[in-house]
Amino acid sequence: MEKIETGIPGLLILKPRVFEDSRGYFYESFNKKEMDFLNLSYDWVQDNQSNSIKGVIRGLHFQREPFAQAKLIRVLQGNIWDVTVDIRKGSPTFGKVYATELSSENRLQLLIPQGFAHGFSVLSETASVTYKCDNYYHYSHEAGILLDDPELNIDWKVPMNNAIISQKDRDLPPFSSLGTPFIFKHA
Repeated sequence: MEKIETGIPGLLILKPRVFEDSRGYFYESFNKKEMDFLNLSYDWVQDNQSNSIKGVIRGLHFQREPFAQAKLIRVLQGNIWDVTVDIRKGSPTFGKVYATELSSENRLQLLIPQGFAHGFSVLSETASVTYKCDNYYHYSHEAGILLDDPELNIDWKVPMNNAIISQKDRDLPPFSSLGTPFIFKHA
């Protein structure tokens, strides 16, 4: 597994070693020993999976303390535009947006530590996304940021007038009223 820095502390791209031949391919999508070796030790407790159609935007979501979640995102089928926002007070990249394409073809994974809002848009006809979480989901602690907040100016790579967005996500507050519960911890 190769660890690739994103320019935002703690936010990483993970590139697995893929073995391909005439039969197809094989790779380890997760190996605890290798993650520990890379100093990426997490106690993953929950796996989530979603399937969405082209033009869907999900996000920007996070959970408040004490149920904050780190996530390890990968795409099983299709491709997505994956977006994170650093919401850790005191971070040198506070408020910075990072986006990248994740797909079943590039097999990249995005490791998102606690203290980030996360979302994605679907670029292919359908996309199946799976992600590990290091804390359980708690409805009472879910939160988010308005995905089309002009202050963040996110390009979701889908036309907003045709985007499929839940009412719940349309009603999220803007970044300026966040009141983040996360504090940046220097490494």
